[in-house]
Amino acid sequence: MDFELSDDQRAFAQAARDFALAEMAPFAAGWDAEATFPRSTLRHAGELGFCGLYASAEHGGLGLPRLDATLVFEELAAACPSTTAYLSIHNMATWMVTEFARHEVAAVWGPALASGAKLGSYCLTEPGAGSDAASLRTSAQRDGDVYVLNGGKTFISGAGATDALVVMARTGGPGAAGISAFLVAADSPGIAYGRKEEKMGWNSQPTRAIAFDGVRVPANHLLGEEGQGFKIAMQGLDGGRINIACCSVGAAQSALVAAQRYMHERRQFGKPLADLQALQFKLADMATELVAARQMVRLAAAKLDANSPDAQVYCAMAKRLATDIGFTVCNEALQIHGGYGYTREYPLERYLRDARVHQILEGTNELMRVIVARRLLQDHAPETIR
Repeated sequence: MDFELSDDQRAFAQAARDFALAEMAPFAAGWDAEATFPRSTLRHAGELGFCGLYASAEHGGLGLPRLDATLVFEELAAACPSTTAYLSIHNMATWMVTEFARHEVAAVWGPALASGAKLGSYCLTEPGAGSDAASLRTSAQRDGDVYVLNGGKTFISGAGATDALVVMARTGGPGAAGISAFLVAADSPGIAYGRKEEKMGWNSQPTRAIAFDGVRVPANHLLGEEGQGFKIAMQGLDGGRINIACCSVGAAQSALVAAQRYMHERRQFGKPLADLQALQFKLADMATELVAARQMVRLAAAKLDANSPDAQVYCAMAKRLATDIGFTVCNEALQIHGGYGYTREYPLERYLRDARVHQILEGTNELMRVIVARRLLQDHAPETIR
């Protein structure tokens, strides 16, 4: 067991850090304030490989292990959690296309998505199917050499500004077994986008509902086979949960560093805040918990890379732990800054707003606890979680 990063991993992390400092950090507050979707920045990220980190190399991705991808997402999120979160979702959709699309479809869409020339959205959630994703109602009926999509999705990241939609729709009976996955061109006739949601955070990426009204999708744009869509969606989410956990760790790391710096700069009662033991203890707990969260995320990524049979439960554990701790660290860092932390002169309030939604999406943290508890309560499960 070696907790040290390899030279290649350090190089990936450094490349991401350099990009984040030069092309994200100086603009992140403006993107947030003006609700700007920085497509040109995402395209440049794609030129560096950041849009297809773990997508197959055969179809234009880097083909990195999930562990290596966590290093990149954490560094980028330290500059802008919101934009990095979208990028992580795009990576998830890109992987699903390169992994499950027909060869002729992956050959066209894979390189375009992995390079950032085209952007993708992941479309699972519906107004009546959030945590209970298997109850989704969007339908796809076979009609000759096409499928006809009808229904709607909600809270879709990037919707209205992306080029490809990975859509889960019902082709069979009720439940998970009746769901299939499709790659749908975002400008297909019959697709309509709702208004851009006004959100607490994640303002550098648009979020909209999508309506499908008789949308005709070529049959060869089915991902995998009919009835495999829910399994494909959950496989995508295992990685997506690690990705979003990385975004929380990155945001929290920046918040921790800001709190460290501020405690040396700010003086009260004739001494710097760094001399106050209560705040020393607070900072120590923040650092300790953040290290624990980071290691949990990397353990889950290693499990996923190894195709471990318990990878899903570790991904759920990592997502729950890292997003809860990430939000707490951001909140404590804001508290250390006092009234200044509540203003936009400092980035703490943005980190806090962006990190909050991580406890909700990619499966709520309550649902993550359900996944873990179910595994623990299976026969002989204690031997599989250690």
